[in-house]
Amino acid sequence: MTDRDRLLDGLRDLGVALDADQVTALLTYRDLLVKWNRAFNLTAVREPGEMIARHLLDSLAVLPHLDDGDTLDVGTGAGLPGIPLAIARPGQRFVLLDGNGKKARFVRQARRELGLDNVEVVHARVEQYRNAPSQIISRAFAALPDILAVTEPLIAPHTRVLAMKAAAAERELAELPAGWTARVEPLSVPGLDETRVLVIIRRSQ
Repeated sequence: MTDRDRLLDGLRDLGVALDADQVTALLTYRDLLVKWNRAFNLTAVREPGEMIARHLLDSLAVLPHLDDGDTLDVGTGAGLPGIPLAIARPGQRFVLLDGNGKKARFVRQARRELGLDNVEVVHARVEQYRNAPSQIISRAFAALPDILAVTEPLIAPHTRVLAMKAAAAERELAELPAGWTARVEPLSVPGLDETRVLVIIRRSQ
């Protein structure tokens, strides 16, 4: 089975409908990641085929829970989940934020090569960013209380924080400070036999 077939099967299982150009863009992004990873150590996943499930499909699994407002990807690293989401939602604005210069350089290059006009790349620490988005998303960035601590200045009453986690995160949920409500949505990622959840947090009303 080719990587394109593996990706198409996974998208079908997720119920995500993309056109041929979007599928090609996802694979091109994966190829860029493989190329740059040799020199910049962007991800611990080295096998190109493994990146289909662990990076592309894992990122796209949150699409049913993503509003269509402007989205800040905090600690985007190599552009995950922001780049795959921006490919899938070309009409939606994404800001990809990371304090690591090498990773920000790669994400800028990927943005240029993929022609993603809906993506802005910001090289800065979260504490330095001041434009409040409609929603904030993070993947493998920090524990839930720490995410809220650094993003709180950006969180308006309507803002949602979407934290992608590799486990049920009960302990982190128990440590949430007062004034926040959270719900946990299970995620099923085709090709992965591991627990994935999305924790959606808002300010208490």
